[in-house]
Amino acid sequence: MLLQYFYDPALAHASYLVGCQKSGEAIVIDPGRNVQPYLDAALAAGLQIVGAAETHIHADFVSGARELADRVGAKLYLSDEGPDDWKYGYAAEVNAQLLKDGDAFYVGKVKLETLHTPGHTPEHVSFVLTDEGGSASEPMGIFTGDFVFVGSIGRPDLLETAAGVVGSADQGARQLFQSVAKFLELPDYLQVWPAHGAGSACGKGLGAIPSSTVGYEKRFNPALQYADEQAFVDYILADQPETPFYFAVMKRVNKAGPALLASLPSVGPMDTIMLQSVAELNLVIDVTPSADFAAAHVPGTINIPAKMLAQWSGFLVDYEQPIYLIVDGQASPDCLASLRAIGVDQIGGYFDASAVRQSGLRVQSYASATPHQLRMQIERREATLLDVRSAEEFGRGHIPGAQHRFLGKLLRTIGELDKSQSYVVQCQSGARSAIAASLLQRGGFDVTNMSGGFQAWSGEDLPIMHQWSGAGI
Repeated sequence: MLLQYFYDPALAHASYLVGCQKSGEAIVIDPGRNVQPYLDAALAAGLQIVGAAETHIHADFVSGARELADRVGAKLYLSDEGPDDWKYGYAAEVNAQLLKDGDAFYVGKVKLETLHTPGHTPEHVSFVLTDEGGSASEPMGIFTGDFVFVGSIGRPDLLETAAGVVGSADQGARQLFQSVAKFLELPDYLQVWPAHGAGSACGKGLGAIPSSTVGYEKRFNPALQYADEQAFVDYILADQPETPFYFAVMKRVNKAGPALLASLPSVGPMDTIMLQSVAELNLVIDVTPSADFAAAHVPGTINIPAKMLAQWSGFLVDYEQPIYLIVDGQASPDCLASLRAIGVDQIGGYFDASAVRQSGLRVQSYASATPHQLRMQIERREATLLDVRSAEEFGRGHIPGAQHRFLGKLLRTIGELDKSQSYVVQCQSGARSAIAASLLQRGGFDVTNMSGGFQAWSGEDLPIMHQWSGAGI
């Protein structure tokens, strides 16, 4: 048997290629939209991808299952559990096997048995793997999807916070408690292969280690230590990360069936002479490093550095409107892949960054200053401090007088701010607040980015509050 791990750090997404060398066949578990790495790995191993299996309808990335069905004729293994509202709408259009609890399927001599593990979503299943080709009669491991992570479990509130299903968070939490009971009955030696790692918004406190074992999680996973259902519900619903707006879009896309990449229009370069007029009507994202953007950029553009594009564009992009990029031509394919991984398919074109630098259009900049330089201005209320970190980070400790304005919501709530005020923006290190500074400046605000953010402020032993102030959004 072959088991190969794939990880997208931008989305904290893990997927797996499972192969049987005896039959020359392979299957992909929870594939991402860019399926080329799986095809390349299978080719290198002398295997043919014949299937793709999903643990659930994903909310944080576009699934690659339908892409594999189109590209190589892969058979899809999809959950048929849960209510009718959360069935796969495109299953009849492809070669799909719909799975119930207890159903098994094979790739060569490798057996995968379906275990219904609802809670994160109603239809969620896990796959228990047994390598019968290696003469094993007992399972080796379990693909847990967004059910059990290393050091955490999947959040049960996404149907309510992302899809607007009122009351589903509490119901999901109670389903999750029952699913945990199933997990606790599994043998300690089973390996645990989750679909996400640290940084994913699909749960809280995820570990950065790629895999674990059932026994280790039983002992050290805090979410698995509750014998009382209500105590568990209270724990799992508290302090979850902010739900990205695009999660609702991803749920619809992956349920109905993502558009095939071959069907999307090509994205080509545009003449810089059009840049100013395009920026007046559309969202133009400059993906250059934040320090370069701060020093000089085109008025009306915003800045999301390329390495943060997949993480933050889903919060800020209007999926119904075209967007445009300022990017070095060679980096354009990678940026397009990052955007398409979260379903941003309406991309009108891109402006080559080198041409923009030579155009003379970068006539705007914003200021950056250290905590020491900004302290008196903040304390005297000469500028309003906006803390753009998560609510959980803000609650752990923040600068006195700061308003909490989470970065992901800033573009939608910017109209609540007073343009007669000067603003200082701050995050943990200065990276997220640089994005916020570009949003505020585009909105016509006077803004300064705090270099080093809260980390630098606390490093200088400046005052900190360790409880909620009651202010903020």
